[in-house]
Amino acid sequence: MRTVLFLAIVLVSGAIAGTFHGMANLAIVEPYLDQAIGIENQNLFASGEEEDTPQFWVEYNSYRDWQKGGQVLAGAILGTSIGALFGIVYALSRNSLPGKTDLQKSFVLAGIMWLSIYLIPFLKYPANPPTVGDAETVVLRAILYLSFIAISGFGVIGFYQVYKRLKKNAKVLAFVGYVAFIGIVFALMPANPDEVTAPMDLVNGFRAMSVVAVSVFWVSVATILGMLWHKFRPDSEISVEKTP
Repeated sequence: MRTVLFLAIVLVSGAIAGTFHGMANLAIVEPYLDQAIGIENQNLFASGEEEDTPQFWVEYNSYRDWQKGGQVLAGAILGTSIGALFGIVYALSRNSLPGKTDLQKSFVLAGIMWLSIYLIPFLKYPANPPTVGDAETVVLRAILYLSFIAISGFGVIGFYQVYKRLKKNAKVLAFVGYVAFIGIVFALMPANPDEVTAPMDLVNGFRAMSVVAVSVFWVSVATILGMLWHKFRPDSEISVEKTP
């Protein structure tokens, strides 16, 4: 493995895919955030915690402009870290992944990671806009969500080891085992402690666009890494011609 080339490929792939993710968030998720925060502000005004004054809106707009301005940069930074993880897993599992090309193999791995560490945890603990959720339960919600990601991710690793050891005709048992395992975990994990009180069209729209934005990242990182890996082959040995 040519380490420098490998690092360059995985970091570039993650950074570009993360940038696309940030741009997708800015385009399709932020409008729902604006609506949700608008409802939250009205609740603050109604409760007397804040006053509807020009100064409030100046500070609010300044803060939201700063948030939106950093959306793409934050996506690139997060994408770089996740891209590094994706690249390491790809390097370790490349020879075992189905597919004839690096692009096909990278899409298979991206699909597995998207499903196991994003979609399945998302189905149990879906993303919510700012109006949903009690500040007192934020730590509990984070622990539940991260725990589910860890359980699902390590479950995939465990059943992948089972998959490798089974004979060809019995390999489907590994998939059946994971489905049964994650189904049990799904049923046993506690439900989200917060009641959804925001308008459901807003909540469902936010959740749907969040899935789209995250999917943009996984499609992008699979495409970019697969193409760069095929072109530069960081796993190939450098041939050194001996001189007599």
